[in-house]
Order: sequence, then structure tokens, then C-alpha cells
Amino acid sequence: MRVVLQRVLQASVTVGDNVVGAIGPGVCLLVGISRDDTPEDMEYMAKKVLGIRVFESSDKGNNMWAKGVQDMGLEILCVSQFTLYAKTTKGSKPDFHEAMKSGESRQYFDSFVQRLGQLYDPAKVATGEFGAMMKVGLVNDGPVTLQLDSRKFAYAERDPAVSAVAVAKDQRRQGFGQKRSQASGGLQQSSEEHSSTCTLTAKIE
Repeated sequence: MRVVLQRVLQASVTVGDNVVGAIGPGVCLLVGISRDDTPEDMEYMAKKVLGIRVFESSDKGNNMWAKGVQDMGLEILCVSQFTLYAKTTKGSKPDFHEAMKSGESRQYFDSFVQRLGQLYDPAKVATGEFGAMMKVGLVNDGPVTLQLDSRKFAYAERDPAVSAVAVAKDQRRQGFGQKRSQASGGLQQSSEEHSSTCTLTAKIE
């Protein structure tokens, strides 16, 4: 599960000519759901969003990064965003196969919004309109924008072989680069020796 969290002074979602969700100061969340996300990912992200400290505190001299949105009693706007799982490594067209399919993701998104309300306050959690063409307007405060991922650091830990393969590939690339450098140096030296030989021959003649 992925969330792009922005600290905002205000944010709103418009569908057509209607504003379907709006908040004042708080955080705006762009929410991406993967095809293999579980309730554990949802629980992790809900608690992370509520607790991540992106606000200042005046308690002890305007401390930065001192309080979360729940600590401050501010609002949350959730906007579904399947494009967070786009793959762009091949070609020019984004590939969205890693995103959860529409029917399942709608239920998952609704459950995530509901869980935020359970852990915090339903009256302070607003949303856009799932699956609609939405216009999201906001005033980013700072700007402060964070990328959150429920598995960002766990993938490598769960599958050490992936890290080993990546290291091996990197070592092969470095080795290839060194060989090219050595070959280039050898060609340069050979060229210099050839040039010297030609010069010497010319002088003898």
C-alpha cells in the first residue's frame, strides 16, 4: 500500500461541478492499493498516517516535526490513486498491473477510510469519489510531501535472494566497466606506440 501524504492548509476534490470532499488544515492523502495488499498493510498505513509527525508544536518553542495530524486534531482528505503503482521501466505507456483491480480496491479503500475514522474521528476524514475523474485542489503547506509504503523496507528483508541478485548484477556492471576502461587504455597505449614507431621510422628514413 502506498500513500503520498501532503501537509495542507486546505484541500478539496471536485467531480464535474460538485465539490465532493473538502478539508481545512490537515493532510491530503493520495492512496494507492497493490493487488497483494492485506489487512495488515491497511492497519500499518492507517496508524502511520495518523502518527507521522509533520506539524510544528508551540509547546517547546516551535519544534518542527513534533506532532501528527491526530495530535493536532486536524482533518484528513483521502483520494484513491491507482497510478501510484504504475511501472514505467518499459516503453512510454505506464503499466498498472501491480494495482489492485477496481472492484476489490473500492472495498479496500472504503475499509481504509473507515479504519482511519475508527482510530481517529469519522467527522474529520473526507474522501473523493472512487473511480471518478476528479480534480484535486490543495495548498501545500511548506511544502511538505512524504511518500509512505507499507512494504518499502520489508521486501528485501523477506527475500534476501533479490538483494543478492541485485548485488551480483551491480558487480557485473562494474566489472564490465573496468574491462572497457582497461581495453580503452590498451588501445590508447597501442596507438601511442604505433605513432612512436611511425615517427622513428620516418626519422631513420
